[in-house]
Amino acid sequence: MNRSKASLSVIFVTVFIDLMGFGILIPIIPSFASKDLGISDFGIGLIVAIYSLVQFLLNPIFGKVSDKIGRKPIILLSLLTTAISYLIFSVADSFLILFLSRMLAGLGGSNIGVAQAYIADITTKEDRYKGMGMIGAAFGLGFVFGPLIGGFLSQYGFEVTGYASAGFSFLAMLFAIFFLPESREKKLRSATKVKYQIFDFEEIRNAIKIPHIGILMLIFFIIIFSMANIYGTFAILGYKRFHFSDLQNGYLFGLMGIVGAIIQGGVIRRASKIFSDGTLMKFGLVCLMLGLGFIPYGYNFLGVALSVTVLSIGSGILQPVILSMVSRFAPDDRQGSILGINQSFSSLARVLGPIWGGFAFDYFGFEFPFLTGALFTFITFIITINYLNNNRSKES
Repeated sequence: MNRSKASLSVIFVTVFIDLMGFGILIPIIPSFASKDLGISDFGIGLIVAIYSLVQFLLNPIFGKVSDKIGRKPIILLSLLTTAISYLIFSVADSFLILFLSRMLAGLGGSNIGVAQAYIADITTKEDRYKGMGMIGAAFGLGFVFGPLIGGFLSQYGFEVTGYASAGFSFLAMLFAIFFLPESREKKLRSATKVKYQIFDFEEIRNAIKIPHIGILMLIFFIIIFSMANIYGTFAILGYKRFHFSDLQNGYLFGLMGIVGAIIQGGVIRRASKIFSDGTLMKFGLVCLMLGLGFIPYGYNFLGVALSVTVLSIGSGILQPVILSMVSRFAPDDRQGSILGINQSFSSLARVLGPIWGGFAFDYFGFEFPFLTGALFTFITFIITINYLNNNRSKES
């Protein structure tokens, strides 16, 4: 048990350092692409989307391969690739170079399902909330410090932010090399058979046939799509509509991160002992819907910050709850594969969301990406109510 706690702490630190590098660029990329490179809002949506498109294609493969060869080699390779992508960002002077850097970043970022499988390896099903919550908290804290650092460093040039992000990914890789133990037992690795193909439709069909898995993946997909509508447009909304600086946008992303970290780092674990999964899901969906819907009408920095806080409470509840449910219902010998497939579908949502968000922002108005997200969250709420009613006797 002590070894599991130590491993949890190490994977937490690894993901946190890596996500801090990622978070540095989140508020920077849209304004850099718009102001310095003259890329259209739709083009920015494509740049944001390619990151997730690569993850959509590769997450299942990385998850399956990690079932076979172990989690640590995949995590190390992905961290190295991520660092290289940030170095390319630092010299980007055109749409194509920036597009290439984000494509490589997506390749490196295809380790999320592997990190989740690592958590599943070292936790019991009863402790899965804690483990998935720690990954969520690492994401949240990365989004606290990353955007704040990025907003500050952007004053010295966008290339500086790229070098800083690369430095954090290299640091995370070194930390993982020396301190991250392999979580996948050798006998399980040798017994695992893997089909090396980019998109295995048969495996996807088999996964969604497992009781509860298919509907939970659908709910997670729509939630991520709803949030992804604002990935490429939130910073543009602040920059064009409310005239926020890069530093102010960094504060808002940091606020998202710190609220998410508080919820996922401890609140959700305590709440799960008091409330059922269904109750937590319904409350999270209501918060997410209200937060998304009110962002474009925030009027000023304080109003937008309040909307972001409500949104972050919702997403901070939903992600660890649904991920822990998927992991609990997945067979032990297919954790990497099923969590990889789930992460792949969420990556597809992150492809479609920014493309639609950028298109809607350009052609329909600044409110539409946010209202689309609120509408789809409401649809998810209805689906969740129906799912819970049909499975009331199985609800934990």
